[in-house]
Amino acid sequence: MLAKAWQDTQYPQIAKRAKREAALIFFADESGIRSDHHSGTTWAPAGKTPVVKATGARFGFNLLSAVNAQGRFRFMTVQGTVNANVFKEFLKRLISGVDRKVFLIVDGHPSHKAKLVQQFVAENVDRIELFFLPPYSPELNPD
Repeated sequence: MLAKAWQDTQYPQIAKRAKREAALIFFADESGIRSDHHSGTTWAPAGKTPVVKATGARFGFNLLSAVNAQGRFRFMTVQGTVNANVFKEFLKRLISGVDRKVFLIVDGHPSHKAKLVQQFVAENVDRIELFFLPPYSPELNPD
């Protein structure tokens, strides 16, 4: 219900404002990527048990990205967790070199609502503004 209301009411208002202010609308999200080995079936000659060698060593990183309907795509990788400091750095990079204001639509991740991020956005209100998706609605985020 909230997702439908956001789609029908809030997003059209954001889009209308973006057009009026010549702002770019981006959707952003974060994701974790890991190197765990694939466990499952594999190929082997008949009668021979397949052996898949794996070291057990794992590594991973997190990815923050933003995409818009015109095909612009920005991303940043980071080792460790995505916290307010990391998200603030992503915002700095996102607005760097952009000649128009950015309307960034994000989910309710705690780093998106942190005081540090709110302060950064307030200090750069002429360059970026955050909008929030309704809770539990990942289907609304094309990123």
